[in-house]
Amino acid sequence: MTATERSAARLAWARQVTGDATLDLEPASADASFRSYWRGYVDGQPVIVMDSPPDREDPAPWIAIGRRLAEAGVHVPKVMVADEAQGFLLIEDLGTRTYLPELDDATVDALYGDALDALLRMQMHVDTNGLPSFNHEWQTMELEIMPTWLLQKHLGVDVACEEWDIIEGAFTAIMHAIDEQPRAFMHRDYHSRNLLVTTERSPGVIDFQGAMSGPITYDLASLLRDAYIVWDNERVEGWVEAYRLRLLDARLLDETIDTDRFRRWFDLTGLQRHIKILGLFCRLHYRDGKTGYLADLPRVLRYVVDTARRHADVAPLADYLEAKIGDGDIRVARDA
Repeated sequence: MTATERSAARLAWARQVTGDATLDLEPASADASFRSYWRGYVDGQPVIVMDSPPDREDPAPWIAIGRRLAEAGVHVPKVMVADEAQGFLLIEDLGTRTYLPELDDATVDALYGDALDALLRMQMHVDTNGLPSFNHEWQTMELEIMPTWLLQKHLGVDVACEEWDIIEGAFTAIMHAIDEQPRAFMHRDYHSRNLLVTTERSPGVIDFQGAMSGPITYDLASLLRDAYIVWDNERVEGWVEAYRLRLLDARLLDETIDTDRFRRWFDLTGLQRHIKILGLFCRLHYRDGKTGYLADLPRVLRYVVDTARRHADVAPLADYLEAKIGDGDIRVARDA
């Protein structure tokens, strides 16, 4: 089906299920997948049509995970009509106020307070039975996106055998830190572009279809070491420690896990995520034609280097990446 045919089918479906033959749709948002969102108005009230082509983005996981989150009291869009065969869903419109433009020094504590409340609710109450496991195979697959797409494709680096030893040594240390942690529901993209400020039960949580069972610090690192916004490290560590105490109180964390060990878990789990993102943003550019993500590479690289330097067993990776990137602009391909 061509894009034009898909657009016509989407509009016809939306008009049929809403009973509004004059309904028009306008782009609401798109994400890093093949899924897209369209806003329309029925009797003056906004609704969203989610377009998730089944051959490219099966809508079933989005529906199933959303149901689990709703049952746990997390604020997610209600599904009013679902046509899984065609990949069209009519869902509640949670608005346009994503966290990212709302965050500043004056608002961050309140907004993150709400987000951390929702995160704890997810980790305490969302059933993980049957969810995919964030296991070694998955972690390795994600980590290897970086050397393939950032180093080799984007920067034209020919990785020598001894250099692979540096990379793989860091990967091993990271996965060991992940192995040590208790497991819980893991959103996998819990950050400022997937959280919405809502009038009631803020935040609204979206883009949860990739959820897994994974390490308890993953979503915490995704939120507090966001690829799109940076906070002072001392402030971040304060939020991390406060959340550790909440996990202890909720009995999701053994009381033997002290501040230093939990922070190491947080750092290395975040490092796994950010190493993946370095490669993922390049892959989105080269493979999927989504060019805007390259602008965020310097921020993510700084996270990787700064975090790796704090831990001796992964510090060589920071030295290696800085040596290969040098003084060049990481946003620009080496052969450009």
